[in-house]
Order: sequence, then structure tokens, then C-alpha cells
Amino acid sequence: MNQSIFKNILTARVYDVAIRSPLEKAECISKQLENSVYLKREDLQPVFSFKLRGAYNKIAHLSLEERARGIICASAGNHAQGVALSAQKLGIKATIVMPQTTPAIKVLAVKSYGPEVILKGDNYSESAEYCNYLKEQTGAVYIHPFDDELVIAGQGTIGYEILQQFSAPDYIFAPVGGGGLLAGIATYVKELYPNVKIIGVEPSDSNAMQKSVREGKRIELEKVGIFADGVAVKKVGKITYQLCKKYVDDWVEVETDEICSAIKMIYEDTRSIVEPAGALSVAGIRKYLEQHQVTGKSFIAINSGANMNFNRLRFVAERTLTGEQKEAILAITIPEKVGALKILCEKVLGERSITEFNYRLASREQAHIFIGVSVKNKEETQTLETNLEKNGFEYTDLTANELAKVHVRYMVGGKAREAKNEIVCRFTFPERPGALTNFLTAVSEKWNISLFHYRAQGGNFGRVMMGFEIPHPERDQFFKTLDLLNYPYLEETSNKAYQLFL
Repeated sequence: MNQSIFKNILTARVYDVAIRSPLEKAECISKQLENSVYLKREDLQPVFSFKLRGAYNKIAHLSLEERARGIICASAGNHAQGVALSAQKLGIKATIVMPQTTPAIKVLAVKSYGPEVILKGDNYSESAEYCNYLKEQTGAVYIHPFDDELVIAGQGTIGYEILQQFSAPDYIFAPVGGGGLLAGIATYVKELYPNVKIIGVEPSDSNAMQKSVREGKRIELEKVGIFADGVAVKKVGKITYQLCKKYVDDWVEVETDEICSAIKMIYEDTRSIVEPAGALSVAGIRKYLEQHQVTGKSFIAINSGANMNFNRLRFVAERTLTGEQKEAILAITIPEKVGALKILCEKVLGERSITEFNYRLASREQAHIFIGVSVKNKEETQTLETNLEKNGFEYTDLTANELAKVHVRYMVGGKAREAKNEIVCRFTFPERPGALTNFLTAVSEKWNISLFHYRAQGGNFGRVMMGFEIPHPERDQFFKTLDLLNYPYLEETSNKAYQLFL
């Protein structure tokens, strides 16, 4: 299999539609990370993503009989655009199944190439299930997004180009979803230069490939993160798993805030805005260098795509500071007496810039303050916390607390004295008409809603926080109802940010 993929890379038909993307040195990132960092600019492809390579290579190799049957695929974005453009170029009828939650900008981009677009399901899995049904009904040829030798070979041409452009770098970092990109690059590079280290980068909430390799078998995640949707895959491919297991040297996991910080880093070097999955490689290099003291080496990051929904930029900007470790978010308790706030500002905060300050009178004994503070690095945050302890202030670090960052910091009000037996949960809702109404219909007729917060973030899914008044004897019934509704949720009643401020 490895030799056939290697040969297929050398004979891949990608350049009818794809460009040989430039490999550019990122001067600012290189200086910041004390290593030479180069960006492989797949965000400059005609569909702003590497996915075009694999899709076209697969479709271009179809027989005349297969082309006559037409092609079909399921995708939330980049693969769909690659298939649609390839079909247009080769004059083949194409059907693309996309989730109903796909942002309009991506749907319009796919439609512009002329395929039939069907919106079905709330997520990729549901779209793929309907796609399989249509495939059986119509006889169309299915174009897999990653687990196909010709698709992998198409993505592997990136490795071929890198070795032409740089010879033998020390490290190559690539994002991982289903594994087609990483498997293709690793197969080609390792066959020629086994000493080049290949590193796969995944979000910590979508790490199916790393878990599979470490457990020695393909595993399926119960759920995947919604921020880096380009790599949100529950189960990796059979072929890609075997190749990554054989050729990939190491793995790095990154958090959402670290991805946002990497988007900013790339923007400052290129003035281009990549999508979350497109920034994974840079985020991974930065994380890797924090964990390993490496200097003076050459690193290549695959900028895999730039299909960013504009409305998501607000969320990215908000989370960049914490991703750079330049903002500390704290809950600080002070005595409710004259002069307490002045002591906090003078003796602890000093001349540091305040990014956020929220306060509401809660009792006559003490006050809880939600505060954001500009810091230079993690060490300064530790210094700040030490000063709080020395001056007798109780505090809770909320910098990594998702409830605090997604909801609490944007809410008004305070503690509800009248709320009884309150249970608070965070939900993920598909961004489509009727999703929230269906949920409320199921729960509001039985239990009172005591808290609600939603803020648009421009993704396929919305994040909602809700409070319910649930008598103790009805709690089991309540959670059974939530499970049956099948909206992902997490109970947050014991979350410190909720307890202090709501």
C-alpha cells in the first residue's frame, strides 16, 4: 500500500486545478519562537484549502463508466468545494450533501461551481448517512474526504512540493482530522528523508487519530469539538490510521484559545486570516516548543485552509489574549466595606491594564468581582495570584473556565435569590431555524427556566447556557429528558464561576 501511494503521489493529477503553493518564511513567528518557521500556503489554493488536491486526483482517475454515473460526497465545507470545482472542471454531474447548519457563505461557495446541493442533518455524521442512502439509490460514485489512496496521494503532493522547496526540514507539522493530509505528507517525506520529524496536531477535543495510534486500534470519539470544524472527525480512516501509525513521530494537542492565538500570529506575518483548522500547525509548533527546548531548527507549518466565517472573528479576537497567556481572568472576593477596592487596585493590580471589570452588590459582607487583567506571561499571572494571597484576598482563576469565558463575562444581572433547586447546563445547539424552539417545547412545559444566555459566534453550532428549577425527586427524569433530546450538554451547577456570580 505504501509504495502504491508513493507512486500515486508522483503521478497525481492535481495541477490541472491546484497551484504549487508557496513556502514562505514567517519572519515574526520565527523571531518569536527562536526557530525558522515556514508556512506552506495551502490557504492560497483556488478554493482556499488543500482539499482540492485529493478530490481532483480521485475524480480525474475515474473511468468513463464511473464518470457517467456522477459523483456524490458529504461535507461541511472544504471537501465540498474541492469536489464541486473538480466536477465542474471535468464536466461530471455532482451531488453535495451538506449539514443544514453550514454557514451560508460556504453553501453559496459550493453552489457557485454548479453541483446539486442538498442540505440534510444537523452535523456531518447525519449528512454522511443521507449521502450513503443517495449513493445506493442513484449509483453515484462516492468521493471520500480522506480514506482513499488517490485522495491521500493528492494531499501527499504537498510533501513532494516541500522537499522541492526546502530539501529536508527538521520538522513538518500538519493538522489532523480524518488523517488524509498528514498520511499523504508523511508517506512521501519519510520514504525519502526518514530523519525529518513529522508531527500531527489536533484540538484536544477532537483527537481521534492520536488516541487511535496510542491505543493500537481505531477508536470513535463520543463527541468532537465545534471550533476547529475542519478537523472535527469522530473516527479516522482505516488507511490513514495505518499510515499515521507507521510514519508520524509525535503528536501535539492544542486548546481553542491557543488556536485563536495562532490565527493572530499568522495574520501578523501574512495579513491573511486562516480558519481554525488552518492555524493548527502554528499552534502546534508553539506548544511543542513550550514542551521541548528546541532552538535554531527549521519548522514547516501547513496552513491548510482559509474558509473562515467572518462572524467568527469576534470570538477569535476575544480568545486570543488568553491564548497568548496575556490575559488573566479571575474571580476575586473582597470585603464589602469602604476602601477595599482601593486596596485591591493599589497593592495588587498596580499599573496593570484592566481588560474587564464586573461587579454587582451581592451581600453586605463581601463582594465578588469578575476581572480581566493584562499580563505579560504565565509567570506574571502567578505573581499576581501570590500578591492576592499576601493581601488576604480570596480568588479563583477562571482563565481556563469555558463557562466563564463563553457566558458569564457577557451576562447582566447577578444571583437570583428566588431561584429554587436550580440546575445549570451548557448546551450545543445546531444553528438552524427551529432547533431552540424544539428544545424549549420539550422542557419548558415541565420545568421552569430560571436562566438563559446565548451569544452568536458565527459557527455551525451555538453555545447556550440555561438554568432550570428542578425539584429533587424530578432530577432523574430531567436528565433522561435531556439525553433523549440528543443535544450535547454539560451540567455546570458546581462550576465556580456560576456559584460566585449567578
